[in-house]
Amino acid sequence: MNAVQETLLDVRGLRIGFGGQTVVHGIDFHVKAGEKLALVGESGSGKTVSALSLLRLVPNADIQGQAHFQGRDLLRLSERELRGVRGDEVACIFQEPMTALNPLYTIGDQIAEILTLKKGLSAREAVRRVEELLASTGIPEPARRAQAFPHQLSGGQRQRAMIAMALASEPRLLIADEPTTALDASLRGQILDLLGELQQRLGMAVLLITHDLHLVRQFADRVAVMEKGHLVEQGGVTEVFEQPQHAYTRKLLGSRPQRHLPAHEPATEPPVVQARDLVVAYATPLPGVVGWFRRGRFEAVKQARFALAPGRTLGVVGESGSGKSTLALAALGLHPHEGHLQIMGRHWPQGRGGVAEARRLRQQVQVVFQDPFSSLSPRMTVEQIVGEGLSVHAPELDEDQRRERVVQALREVGLLPDLPREALSLWLQRYPHEFSGGQRQRLAIARALIVQPRVLVLDEPTSALDVTVQKQVIDLLLRLQRERGLSFLLITHDVDVIWAMAHEVMVMRAGEVVESGPAEQVLRTPGHPYTRQLLSACAPL
Repeated sequence: MNAVQETLLDVRGLRIGFGGQTVVHGIDFHVKAGEKLALVGESGSGKTVSALSLLRLVPNADIQGQAHFQGRDLLRLSERELRGVRGDEVACIFQEPMTALNPLYTIGDQIAEILTLKKGLSAREAVRRVEELLASTGIPEPARRAQAFPHQLSGGQRQRAMIAMALASEPRLLIADEPTTALDASLRGQILDLLGELQQRLGMAVLLITHDLHLVRQFADRVAVMEKGHLVEQGGVTEVFEQPQHAYTRKLLGSRPQRHLPAHEPATEPPVVQARDLVVAYATPLPGVVGWFRRGRFEAVKQARFALAPGRTLGVVGESGSGKSTLALAALGLHPHEGHLQIMGRHWPQGRGGVAEARRLRQQVQVVFQDPFSSLSPRMTVEQIVGEGLSVHAPELDEDQRRERVVQALREVGLLPDLPREALSLWLQRYPHEFSGGQRQRLAIARALIVQPRVLVLDEPTSALDVTVQKQVIDLLLRLQRERGLSFLLITHDVDVIWAMAHEVMVMRAGEVVESGPAEQVLRTPGHPYTRQLLSACAPL
């Protein structure tokens, strides 16, 4: 039988529950040898728990059904037998390498551990093989990088190290759980190309867990769509994408952000944020004796120029390390800068003497962060979180007036249902962990809006969200912009979000602005090679 046609993994009637509640409802799917199957769905659909339960990596799960892998039922193997399968015949790449890698051991030691345990290599042989594996994943200077700790590598390099670790035992099946979600668009393309190349060279099968439909279209042979623990549709990628049969599949495919902004018109009012020759620098240690007496200098933003008009969005796009988040910190007055930077015609005060002026400006410029779960205090209630800014910028309000403003902000972002007074008080005492990711992001937006700012700095506001929730948040932000005349400084590496929201675009690379202009011009006819490289890693607009 042809190896490509051989069924490597055959899952039948997989049912998973926790504490008597079923979360995966008897799903069936298979993976052939050498095949790439994508398991697609939103957060909570059951895709990750389904894949990891095959190796019994989900604690306290009640698992039923069958999962035949090369003639053995993985769900019936003893723990000792399963240890021989994990990391050897079936390997995993996890979503966030910084949490999956041990921070106390070097990259080389962590990969070598697999080689000595699974392959029986000597310490010297393992060192040589580690360098070969790192080199095969495209990591420069593999001998030096093998001696590095996880925090000393970039996000792309950490993910490549995770791939090297997964491939150390030459598995027959690779489970890749959202392997590119935390990466920039160009890095996603590189990791995708690397996985495809290694998959073909080694002849292994890949079970890809993702909610990124563009990634599925580029990478997978077949796709299986999950919704709320049910497998609702599966088939060839071209077949499912061009002729989806299930309503949920059509909903996912229709959730890509769309551009509905008016045609570009020159701004007539003075800019609310303006920068000329803006420089943001960090002090760095110098090697040797000279480092005892003076510090080096690293310029994260170099001579940047931009202007943000009232009621418009300036999208700042670039890879990690390009300086876009540092630019946002300067605009928020949270990092010292050089050059000319004005908010509403006024400069950020550079020193302790300007506390009162900084407070007035900070009311005009608020921020919404990337991950609402980490930016919202878990010890504060909804009412305390959303109303926190009022204690600084509107201390004259009494308790009833403050609650009224909180309720108004929550309703404006579409989060607070109509409730009687007693039920409303209970609802406002809820904590962030009681809300979904999209609801938490709405909380973060309400917290920013309650002090009635003129400018919102949006730092990757949708990157932690599923595609359908992402579209809802984008629609909400655009509605608020129309109704309030807000200006957005949008920081992101997601070109789809830039396309949907931005009037103007600024492309950054290594701290420099390499291209800027109207969004349609820059994104449709880019002039700089780096912009073209960024766009080539994304789906066509």
